[in-house]
Amino acid sequence: MPQVPSRIAEDLRGLIAGDVLSDELSRRLYATDGSLYEVQPAVVVRPRFTDDVVATVRYAASVETPVHARGAGSGLAGGCLGPGIVVDFSRYMRRIVSDDGPTVRVQPGLVHAELNRRLAPSGRLFGPDPEMTQVTTLGGVAAVDSSGSRRLAYGSAREHVVGVTLVTGGGRVVSTRPADADPAAAALSARLLGMLDPLRPTIREYTPRGCVSTSGYALDRALGAGELDLTQLLVGSEGTLGLITDLTLSTVPAPGATGAMLLTFPSLEVAAEAAQMLTPMGVCACDLIDRRLLNLAREIDPRLEVMLSGAAEAVLHVEVFADDQAELSGKLARLADFARSHESLAADVIIAETPEDQALFSLMARHLVSALHGLKGVRKAVPGVEDVALPPAALPQFFLRLQQILKRREVTASVYGHAGHGQLHVRPLLDLSSDADVRRLEALASDLYDTVWLLGGSISGEHGDGLSRTPFASRQHGPLVNVFRAVKAAFDPAGVLNPAKVVPSPGGRMTHHLRTTGHEAPVRSPAGDAAGDATGETDPAKPLVELQLAWKPGEAAEAARACNGCGACRSKGDEVRMCPIFRYTPREEASPRAKANLMRAVLSGELPPETLLLDNAKQVADLCVNCHQCRLDCPAEVDIPRLMLEAKASYVTTNGLQREAWWAARIDALAKVASRSPALSNAVLSSPAGRWVLERTVGLAAGRQLPPVARRTYLSQAASRRLNRPSPAAEKVFYFVDTYANHFDTQLGVALERIVRRHNVGFYAPADQTHSGMAFISQGALKPARRLARRNVSRLAEAVRDGYAIVATEPSAVLAITHEYLHLLPDDDDAQLVAANTFEACHYLWRRHVEARLRLDLQPLPYHVAHHTPCHMKALRIGSPAENLLRLIPELRLVRIEKGCSGMAGTYGLARRNYRSSLRAGLPLLSEMRSGRHQLGSTECGSCRTQMEQNSPVPTIHPIKLLAASYGEMPEIRELLASLTA
Repeated sequence: MPQVPSRIAEDLRGLIAGDVLSDELSRRLYATDGSLYEVQPAVVVRPRFTDDVVATVRYAASVETPVHARGAGSGLAGGCLGPGIVVDFSRYMRRIVSDDGPTVRVQPGLVHAELNRRLAPSGRLFGPDPEMTQVTTLGGVAAVDSSGSRRLAYGSAREHVVGVTLVTGGGRVVSTRPADADPAAAALSARLLGMLDPLRPTIREYTPRGCVSTSGYALDRALGAGELDLTQLLVGSEGTLGLITDLTLSTVPAPGATGAMLLTFPSLEVAAEAAQMLTPMGVCACDLIDRRLLNLAREIDPRLEVMLSGAAEAVLHVEVFADDQAELSGKLARLADFARSHESLAADVIIAETPEDQALFSLMARHLVSALHGLKGVRKAVPGVEDVALPPAALPQFFLRLQQILKRREVTASVYGHAGHGQLHVRPLLDLSSDADVRRLEALASDLYDTVWLLGGSISGEHGDGLSRTPFASRQHGPLVNVFRAVKAAFDPAGVLNPAKVVPSPGGRMTHHLRTTGHEAPVRSPAGDAAGDATGETDPAKPLVELQLAWKPGEAAEAARACNGCGACRSKGDEVRMCPIFRYTPREEASPRAKANLMRAVLSGELPPETLLLDNAKQVADLCVNCHQCRLDCPAEVDIPRLMLEAKASYVTTNGLQREAWWAARIDALAKVASRSPALSNAVLSSPAGRWVLERTVGLAAGRQLPPVARRTYLSQAASRRLNRPSPAAEKVFYFVDTYANHFDTQLGVALERIVRRHNVGFYAPADQTHSGMAFISQGALKPARRLARRNVSRLAEAVRDGYAIVATEPSAVLAITHEYLHLLPDDDDAQLVAANTFEACHYLWRRHVEARLRLDLQPLPYHVAHHTPCHMKALRIGSPAENLLRLIPELRLVRIEKGCSGMAGTYGLARRNYRSSLRAGLPLLSEMRSGRHQLGSTECGSCRTQMEQNSPVPTIHPIKLLAASYGEMPEIRELLASLTA
């Protein structure tokens, strides 16, 4: 077997059309998943076709190298990890091959939620619904026989997989699709039937009967009367019997209506007993949530704090399906009456009255377990024993024994589960950097599983065996383990397919291959002083990691370790904004998770600090555009943008900015030069030849449509109106003008000025102010950004002390001042003062309305407006003040566009190398703007406006300008709007 990854990669590149990755960084990115484990592969293959998979497996068998199939890498048991060749199906093999109505044929890398989005127009869906539906691939769903909350309605994956095409360990392609009548499949089936038929009594005896179970191979399901169903055997086999290259799935009609309710209980035992009574009444889901998760839910959403009694120790989240709303209302009413009429069945019943309530209930049930990883402290909620399943009637007894086990082992845990079918996700809080807690985890698993087996349960209900549970397989399955070995040998004679999963290896333990959790290597602060590791000590023998932002000792490594690898950041659903770059290029290195893995490896010493100075690390870091959406939507609130600023800054400090990045960071300087000769500048910008020259010199994309440069900057106009002089008013505003309003859309500054003065508020726009420096920050040029931040803070703090509120019309500027400056200047009290008194313009005006101090003499604007909330506006976490203001305007019909990021991402979309990527990232938004359903667009961000007007037939106007027009302050805006209906 070749030991050098580069040799394996060299061989494979000559055999396949897909990607072959063998560099140290790429292998690190694939060394983890959503589990506790870390195993660095030798090579990563991203196949384009089935032939690539065949060639990879045949090569692996010839050199005795393991092969591990991978989808989204969201598994909790480490099933896709291994030291050999990882085959990532999620990059290219993610198409719907065919759709004939009742069934659909798909490739394994297709995301579960994406399939259901594609099926929705036909009123169909693929029933099993794993909790990570927005990221889980269908190959992964089949690999572990996933089911999810709605198993009561749909069963598990095996009920819906009609057939598969797979590559066996010998590199042979076998199809189990009934329409194919594959002779190879028939021969393999006959061989296995001859082997297993005499063992039916043993299989029956050692297979759990009273509960769901996905542990081991489903021999009992595969064995029929005189035949063997290969599809049933392959579903749940975790890639140990073959690599699936396509699946044929049966679909079901989507429910006409879905309803939900919450029932509160004084204990887990009572909730479990209630679940047994409710399940026969036709519920499609019945999930149990414990007290710890309820407390977390109340912290996450204030609505739940109002809804849920503080005395509740457990809650059941119950869902029902119906054909129409009338039937649904009747079902919910009957369930509620039943719960209320039985003494002590439920302390309270809360029915979801609105779609928003229903979404809130569903969010709580599905995402709270992931949110546990955001808990502060050294102990984290860890998987490993999170997939036990029992007969539902045994749950009350199990909860009593669980409490005894946890008390004896001195462990705290949270419990979430699908009580309707007896499956539980137990998450102990442990510090796996502690050897004592590592031992405690294994002892806890042994105690817990003994109880599960005693009560007739299984150690795995839907997450598979993987590295977590395979070491317990012999105790779970007894003599069937040897049968499993024989079955695996029939499919995989060379033993290369995902070894040490399902079939145990000698000496294997669940605590082997645990993810590195050691403390970070010593670092240097921005001032150059040794900041020390988590203990405050430094080791002169270790190289120092140069950090440009100020972190507390150990904080940077802790931030990277907070990523548990769940893969939620790979989501492309409309309900989250998440990463705009991953949306258009779904590859692992584009995911925020990859960035956390990069920094964790460097800060823990697994990778040398010099890694951040290499081009491949810079390429990964540049896939972060500092939009902050992953920080907002990550269940564990991992601050990936801050970590990536460190990665970029390390590279820039040593290597400097590349040409396009150098100009992008100095966009304000370019705008100043252009403003000196606006006529010439606009002629150049509008000329194909001029744009060609700019593309070749400064890297500005020739295809990018830019707004014209203003004839006079806003600050010069304000000075001519004497607004550059301090205001004597009691209430006054300091207008912090950023690049866009100053050099391109000066009308925006005028609109804000007129609205503010209309409210008898003083307005001050000093001519000597400068830009926020967000362009410097986003490019990782933190030294000039810090100098600029100090200058701005000094000036703005003086204004705050003089009674001014700092107001800006550019969300990026506000985010720089209120968020980024605090990391650049952590010990500066003035930075804190300025941040607390800086407001985005719409937010400032909406606060006045909340205080009943906003004038409401607004004139009608009878137009249909599509509003896009910029990423940096969301990052401010101030709600939607622009939307709220626009809804005050009479006759204005506002529609919120939830189509993700615009793709512009500040200066990212200006660059030639990013132009096409920017349009692809913003395609959903641009398509909506081109749909013809809207008369104009609205957004607070200048960059987003530029993107929205790119290839869009309608103008995009800042909400402040619309508000000014409604006040009668901007007749020129009214003329523009009138022309839309002329």
